[in-house]
Amino acid sequence: MSDLRTRLEGSPYQGYSYSYPHKTAYRPLAEPVPLAELWARERKDALYLYLHVPFCGMRCGFCNLFTKARPEGSLVDRYLDALGRQARVVREAIGEASFARMAVGGGTPTFLEAEALDCVLGLAERVMGAGPGRIPISVEASPGTLTAEKLRVLADRGTTRLSLGVESFDEAEARAVNRPQATAEVERALDLIREARIPTLNLDLIYGLPGQSVASWLASLHAALRHRPEELYLYPLYVRPQTTLGRAGRDWDDLRLACYREGRSLLLGEGYAQVSMRMFRSAQAPPEAGPPYRCQEDGMIGLGCGARSYAAGLHYADAYAVRQRGVGAILEGYASRPGAAFGLADHGHRLSEDDRRRRFVIQSLLSGEGLSFSDYSRQFGSELGDDLPEIAELEEAGLATRGPDALRLNERGIERSDVIGPWLYSRKVRTLMEDYEWH
Repeated sequence: MSDLRTRLEGSPYQGYSYSYPHKTAYRPLAEPVPLAELWARERKDALYLYLHVPFCGMRCGFCNLFTKARPEGSLVDRYLDALGRQARVVREAIGEASFARMAVGGGTPTFLEAEALDCVLGLAERVMGAGPGRIPISVEASPGTLTAEKLRVLADRGTTRLSLGVESFDEAEARAVNRPQATAEVERALDLIREARIPTLNLDLIYGLPGQSVASWLASLHAALRHRPEELYLYPLYVRPQTTLGRAGRDWDDLRLACYREGRSLLLGEGYAQVSMRMFRSAQAPPEAGPPYRCQEDGMIGLGCGARSYAAGLHYADAYAVRQRGVGAILEGYASRPGAAFGLADHGHRLSEDDRRRRFVIQSLLSGEGLSFSDYSRQFGSELGDDLPEIAELEEAGLATRGPDALRLNERGIERSDVIGPWLYSRKVRTLMEDYEWH
């Protein structure tokens, strides 16, 4: 148990394992793969559609997303034209397919003007066949970009969930991470969202911000709770390469863990259920409708320059960058790409059988549902203990509880999710991530 024990002695925030393998493990493929051939071999009855809008009004100090702050000239229009070309080529390549979920992320999708936002959502419905009333649709937003007109577009296009990146209700804390944001502007945006009657409101908040205390963190949570959001995501502050904070070399581990514990206690007391380390869902939240979808098993189609696509044996995307010069160069290449080029995957990661097993385990274990032994055996035709014997170390370390058919993280294990995820990465993926050349 040496590696797990060593990791547990370090930072609780070693890596957010929302996807495995991470994009820093992607590399140019030796030979481009035609999408029509790739998807002909895949299950396509329950796909996730993700559209990426890589633009923001500002670059936050903690942000390592693929996004361009304050794009100039005709870049946005040229990007949307390319998005339309890509959608048409990809839709033809994948053939008959059904979508179970859809999300529009970024960047900040609501950075777009209302007409452009309608264009993006219209592409999803008109070209991809993912429309209102049939599947859950989630859209990301920031307070300063929201207007009543944009929210009408979202509501008319069937948005069922709006995720608002507030990060903090304290103006000084927001400024400390290069996010000049007036609390009055946040409150105005929240009032507009409630008037638009989008069924589920999610608020993103960050703990561990420079200058933050446990008391000021709880004040932000109480401010959020006044709006009774159906969901809350509580994110620890990550200090990532090439971000403003990363270059400053700052860290706030002790505060983050204290904030997490106090925030968790508050939300549980307010009737929220903890779905994962980050996600809390209100008992009053509407039940999730739409066809069944399991991220461990079902694929994803990504459209846009920063979007990933997941087939069983290949994850692929455009190249990744954080620094604005690198992002700009990649975006220019995307915007000028001819339609036929969108029919090929040329950058990504080929998943070995070991990768596929580890992905299933990580994504199951770090969610509230836990890791089902029977689901694992059904998916891979083998026993979990034979394939990944190290999984038993989680019980030995007091991080998980074994039930009749599932392994679930306990309270201590959930708060160490950002240790357990990276611990389960394969040696090959770890090496690729460590060797990644940041741009």
